Amino acid sequence: MNSPPLTDLSDRARDIFRLVVEGYLDSGAPVGSKALASESGVNLSPASIRSVLAELEQRGLLAAPHTSAGRMPTESGLRLFVDAMMQVAEPSQEERAAIEQRLAEPGPIERALEKTSALLSDLSGAAGMVMVPTREPRLSQVSLTALDANRVLAVLVGEDGHIENRILSLPVEALGTSLEQASNYLTAHTSGRTLAEAASTVKEEIASGRSALDEASRDLVQRGLATWSEDATNRPVLIVRGQANLLDDVALGDIERVRSLLDDLESKQSVASLLDRARRAEAMRIFIGSENRLFSLSGSSVIASPYRDREGRVVGVLGVIGPTRLNYARVVPMVDFTARSLGKRIG
Repeated sequence: MNSPPLTDLSDRARDIFRLVVEGYLDSGAPVGSKALASESGVNLSPASIRSVLAELEQRGLLAAPHTSAGRMPTESGLRLFVDAMMQVAEPSQEERAAIEQRLAEPGPIERALEKTSALLSDLSGAAGMVMVPTREPRLSQVSLTALDANRVLAVLVGEDGHIENRILSLPVEALGTSLEQASNYLTAHTSGRTLAEAASTVKEEIASGRSALDEASRDLVQRGLATWSEDATNRPVLIVRGQANLLDDVALGDIERVRSLLDDLESKQSVASLLDRARRAEAMRIFIGSENRLFSLSGSSVIASPYRDREGRVVGVLGVIGPTRLNYARVVPMVDFTARSLGKRIG
């Protein structure tokens, strides 16, 4: 999407353009010449304002949804405004305190991620999204318990204190004391490692004959590590909260667009791929409307920022999605602050 350089606009056209965009983002409705004429600092007649609006429309920055309606920014116009004119409003002290307090609450990291997504939704008035950390936790202990004749429950304890339960479908009738032996073996060989790292080490040791495990225990360990590692790869990687915020009075006037957006959000893997672009870029990304093919039909915007651990490594992405009339000046710094706060929580 190519926008004309800001320097191509006269000071008068720049001021009118900014007022139209800010008015539209505030109300969600087109802005007319009469409303602009009543703005303080605009010393132009409605006729002169209409002339400037026509120029901006010709440049592709504004559009009129109806002949008698006012103007609203096009996607090119929004891109120009966001890139060159927007004055960000830093989160208030109350907002910063609310973000930090919510993320400081104890509990597993998954709960913190869910809180982050809900928090972004509450503060932005849009839908909040968080992509879970891409790195697997390092383990400190594994214990195995038979649930029934065909299932084994594994309790995986991470070095960060996080506890996760995994289930393995496996006949346990002939295992006997092998569950205890396998638990001890797994704890010894997973301590300080991720599941993927442990699986590689254990596979090599069993293949070389160095393992003291009996046949039943070897089967349990190998199948368990393989299944749990694959499960970690395939599990949902995106948490979305606040879809109901997308159904405001303005949005309901274009119910097909809203339905298209909600359908897009159901395709979490596609949305996660979009957010992954921000992770790879390691910087804040703003996608407006058709700039991204996924949301070309719903005309939606995404503001996404990677978040890092304390060592500075990018481990995930968070952001908001909503109509193109998002309050970018407020939401962009809020997403950035939330990303930095979540990074401190990740550790």
